Amino acid sequence: MKLVSAEDAVRLVPDGATVIIGGSGAGHAVPQRFIDALETVYHEQGHPRDLTTVRVVGIGDFADRGFSQLAIPGLMRRTIGSNIGNEPRLAELVAGGNVEAYSFPQGVLSQLCREIAAGRPGVISKVGLHTYVDPRQTGGKQGSATEDLVEVVELAGEEWLLYRSFPIDVAVIRGSSIDRDGNLTLEEEAINGEMLAMAMAAHNSGGIAIAQAKTLVDSRSIAPRRVHVPAALIDVAFIDPEQTQTYLTEYSPHYAGVQWREDQPGADLVPLDVRKVIARRSLLEFQPGQIANLGFGISQLIGAIAQEEGVADRVVLTVEQGVFGGVPASGNDGGAGYNYQALIDQPYMFDFYDGGGLDIASLSFAEVDERGNVNVHAFGNRLRGPGGFPNISGGARKVCFVGTLTTGGLDVSIQDGGLVVRTEGRVRRFVEQVREVSFSGFEAATGGQKVRYITERAVFALIDGRVTMIEIAAGLDPESDVIAHMGFRPAISPQLATIDPRMYADGTMGLHDRFAEEEL
Repeated sequence: MKLVSAEDAVRLVPDGATVIIGGSGAGHAVPQRFIDALETVYHEQGHPRDLTTVRVVGIGDFADRGFSQLAIPGLMRRTIGSNIGNEPRLAELVAGGNVEAYSFPQGVLSQLCREIAAGRPGVISKVGLHTYVDPRQTGGKQGSATEDLVEVVELAGEEWLLYRSFPIDVAVIRGSSIDRDGNLTLEEEAINGEMLAMAMAAHNSGGIAIAQAKTLVDSRSIAPRRVHVPAALIDVAFIDPEQTQTYLTEYSPHYAGVQWREDQPGADLVPLDVRKVIARRSLLEFQPGQIANLGFGISQLIGAIAQEEGVADRVVLTVEQGVFGGVPASGNDGGAGYNYQALIDQPYMFDFYDGGGLDIASLSFAEVDERGNVNVHAFGNRLRGPGGFPNISGGARKVCFVGTLTTGGLDVSIQDGGLVVRTEGRVRRFVEQVREVSFSGFEAATGGQKVRYITERAVFALIDGRVTMIEIAAGLDPESDVIAHMGFRPAISPQLATIDPRMYADGTMGLHDRFAEEEL
């Protein structure tokens, strides 16, 4: 292993190279110093240029850090990732037709690192079938992209998607400590990501692996058991003593998993509003002992609500980045967690998800259509991406999609234990046809998956391939208060029920006692 500056590490990247950069989201294990140096060196020298950049998870702070810094004409020819939403400057460059872009499911890209390392042709998966990434729809193309990188294949009489492998010229990974031989640890990181798989993929492609670390230590000062990426797989390293755990958090021993957090969220953190009503109703679908995943947005509240109900330890919450159990972090630190059972490499988490390991998931929606298709990634004028949504929603035995019935100026209040719509939203979220398919209602119906669509005033289920109203808030009329604000007419269950009034009441819902009874 050779120790160099970050700028000299960038100068090792040839023009036209395929460069994969590790880390996740808002700075989680992101080699940010390398990104800074790449921006600087390119501005100074005009090289490296025409790169294909790859990241499993969108890297950025939703403003100017991360891959937004690399939105420089000429630097990239192509970019591949699962989410471009937190990289707004890059999204603008792609939307302008200046960069070819591909948006693939997060789990597919995570697993693809291993497939490249193993010399296999790619990831063969049901994930994404009959969704936007299916080549019979968009193939995941964005911007000026035209080449098909995904194909439909038939195996054992069934359709699958093949996401093709490609060689990695440069892998840029990050760890906490590195010894003078090049052995890398991750003990201070909030996630493990794909650091080992990326280094293996570059090595076996005939490329190089570059490592960023916070601390340089002496040879043989790291116990072998602590090494996450061995020295033989790392060609070059540089030190960044200012490295922070995430963009928001300098260092948390709770995120690193070396200290328990005792100050759990309290009820005062979850005010009774429309978001809490929806999250509460989704939590009612959970059962004791289930393994679950919570998406961003409203679903992030479920962990705190479970805590105030005294049932947070009765379900196993997971985060796709590798947090197994415990409490997921919220906001821009989402992707991290604390008090977890284990922190595993991200590809293994997606193996678990894709194989049906999740009992239940609660995820947001942007649009829903009559056939139960969900769009979560294509709305508004800005490019986004689905992240791990296709893996999670497609693999869970039961999935709850949560959101308000309308949006854009919606004003809803909770009064006297009931729901009052003061101003209706201008934009319908239940539409005749979703703009792009992130979740396939056809695949769900064919596979017998249980699906719920939960709003503040009505709950729907996917029954016989059709969205069906199964619950409505007390005092509301199905026609005037719900269906009139939808872009299609849902089926209505003959056993239409009233949403549990506890959703709209102060205090707790008494889930602790219910969970205790169900565990007997």
